[in-house]
Amino acid sequence: MSIDLQEIPSEEDDLFEHYRIVVDKGQTPIRLDRYLSHHVANASRTKIQNGIEAEAVKVNDIPSKASYKVKPLDVITLSLPEPPRDTDILPENIPLDIIYEDDVLLIVNKPTGMVVHPAHGNWTGTLINALVYHFNNLPTGRNGEGRPGLVHRIDKDTSGLLVIAKTEFAMSFLAKQFFDHSIERTYQAIVWGVPDEEKGTITGHIGRSARDRRVMSVYTDGSQGKHAVTHYEVLRPLRYISLVKCNLETGRTHQIRAHMQHIGHPIFNDPSYGGDRIVKGIANGTYKTMVQNCFGMISGQALHAKSLGFIHPSSKQWVQFDTELPESFQNIIDKWETFVQYQ
Repeated sequence: MSIDLQEIPSEEDDLFEHYRIVVDKGQTPIRLDRYLSHHVANASRTKIQNGIEAEAVKVNDIPSKASYKVKPLDVITLSLPEPPRDTDILPENIPLDIIYEDDVLLIVNKPTGMVVHPAHGNWTGTLINALVYHFNNLPTGRNGEGRPGLVHRIDKDTSGLLVIAKTEFAMSFLAKQFFDHSIERTYQAIVWGVPDEEKGTITGHIGRSARDRRVMSVYTDGSQGKHAVTHYEVLRPLRYISLVKCNLETGRTHQIRAHMQHIGHPIFNDPSYGGDRIVKGIANGTYKTMVQNCFGMISGQALHAKSLGFIHPSSKQWVQFDTELPESFQNIIDKWETFVQYQ
């Protein structure tokens, strides 16, 4: 038997373990769930069964039942939620903007400046700390035994919608949709300049920059990184800046930020991708003052995860969630509209 644990550097895929198992030639017939529970580390039979029910487990590229009898040389692929590395997450009473909640999931509108998951340098004040507190105090909670399931992430200084799974099955079911890229995610961003085409598609592999590992680079020749596709549409051109809508076909780390910089339109006030300086217009006089004032209105890049659509784990129906742009975005747009009007 050979097992390949794949590392996929993207915003949501890195929250899951992706396996490809080739069954030994001498394997005797055995139930799929039982086989995997013995061959996948840290995965209980219940977790395996939830993954199978969510069709996150395939045998020879076909979703299979738990009762399927594994045969020699079968190729099994599966994507399972990764077990938490830090089990000591402290609950914190941090206000949450919950857009929607039911028995299996909730939708949160994350503010700019909030880290999603505890990590080095950010052990407290994160969305997960807040969610643990929220779940521990739900009337229908289970005495703090259950913890919210992180299905995907957005950057600290990106605001907007996140879906959180409340059950193992919901987590596996949603994970499969993210892995298959069938989730509909729409972002809105303020970018420098006005793209030549009102609508367009940006295609380019995204991988860590060789010069700075904290940021991502676009590799058009496909020699490095992972395949990434972003569709954009200009919603409001304002000569020096634009409000654009971006739909992700893939979900790579910093995808929109890297792709927009790649086509010469970095996101406004993005310090990592060249958007925190004057990119369009003359850097002096009243214009420079106005730009600096606008920089002061927003913390980090002007990028907002505006809408999220997916098939609900319980109803199996398509659900769609939307949120308004942050007030700071609208204030910047209003200021720029006034400026352009009198130029």
